[in-house]
Amino acid sequence: MMSRPDDPVHRSLPWQGAARGAHLLDPSGAVRPTVFEELTGLAQVHDAINLGQGFPDTDGPEELRRIAADAVVRDLSDGGLNQYAPGAGLPSLRQAVADHQHRWYGQRLDPAHNVLVTTGATEGIAASLLAVVSAGDRVVTFSPYYDSYAAMLGLVGAEHASIPLRWPDFQPTPEDIAAAITPETRAVLLNTPHNPTGTVFSRETLQQIVDAAAAADAIIISDEVYEHLVFEAEHVPVASVPGAAERTLTLGSAGKSFSLTGWKVGWVTGPAELITGVRAVKQFMSYSSGGPFQAAIATGLGYDDDYFRAGATRLAAGRDILADALRGVGLAVNRPAAGYFLIADAAPLGVHDARELAYRMTSDLGVAAIPVSAFVDPQEVSEYRSQLRFAFCKRPDVLAAAAARLADLPDVCASLSSAQERA
Repeated sequence: MMSRPDDPVHRSLPWQGAARGAHLLDPSGAVRPTVFEELTGLAQVHDAINLGQGFPDTDGPEELRRIAADAVVRDLSDGGLNQYAPGAGLPSLRQAVADHQHRWYGQRLDPAHNVLVTTGATEGIAASLLAVVSAGDRVVTFSPYYDSYAAMLGLVGAEHASIPLRWPDFQPTPEDIAAAITPETRAVLLNTPHNPTGTVFSRETLQQIVDAAAAADAIIISDEVYEHLVFEAEHVPVASVPGAAERTLTLGSAGKSFSLTGWKVGWVTGPAELITGVRAVKQFMSYSSGGPFQAAIATGLGYDDDYFRAGATRLAAGRDILADALRGVGLAVNRPAAGYFLIADAAPLGVHDARELAYRMTSDLGVAAIPVSAFVDPQEVSEYRSQLRFAFCKRPDVLAAAAARLADLPDVCASLSSAQERA
């Protein structure tokens, strides 16, 4: 029997665009599992310490957890929050976000018109892209990039261009910025502090990006979820850069700042006309979520500066434990200025395919990491092929245990290097 021309078996469907954008379709059209999924499964089989996934292994403040629990236990008539939250978010949280932006960065936001609460920053990214980007539009990211960006651009059908961030400082060059952000660019999607490299874009770099975006009349979507996890640099909100405020949507998240990643509380801030567009899309996605969690985060955003600084200090200590261990066994290691992750290069140990090494480390040493090649376009892989991303947002004893297991890494690398040379 002949198939109809619109038979879904024989035409491209939107989900395939998302999978293709994330580089998960093989030549036959079958969906491959992500390297994250494969390595997580392998880590479970071998009881490995999983430094591939970026989530903390300690919970956030007890006070915030009790506020959320109390809002669940109480009845609606007694102030319980178990029914739909307002589509734009609880007024208390929108006010807290506006107060936070003013306190930390001097921004003045109307919580009713310039703030939208989302189900995590990931929904905010998706809704923002769907609100301002159409099929065929050019969108610029910075590579390596969070894999959700590429998947959403594939779903939208956008042209995805990227600016390379190169070892060891992972800062974009003025020449690469000028070459990528062209008059055809509809949006620039950036992430500072950056995942996976841990770099923090300098004020000068941000000004170059903003000037290029303004010249192209492009929207800026700025993912700033690691804003409070900065160790040795200054986080400059993109919207605070001259020329940016009127064209910038900023993504924030409670998950990273409060070590509560499972709560999925995020927000988008920006000009009223842009927020209106994002809300028009978001209301048909989740509409609203997590009322008890929103109430708790409204309190958390009012914590004093010492709370946020202490969290960054703890992460910096974990970074140093892991970085020292990796350098001690012969890897080259960047020194991230922020975030959950560091990049290590296996080339000094003769390994030029970190993907293979990631699987061998997990099975043979009991430590999992993610190859940086998972965060770049296939044509860019060669520049990052020997690099691994490690998460250091773990307890000191867990990082110390991982360091002990990594003592035999040179032997694994020697074996793998020999096998790669024979191949």
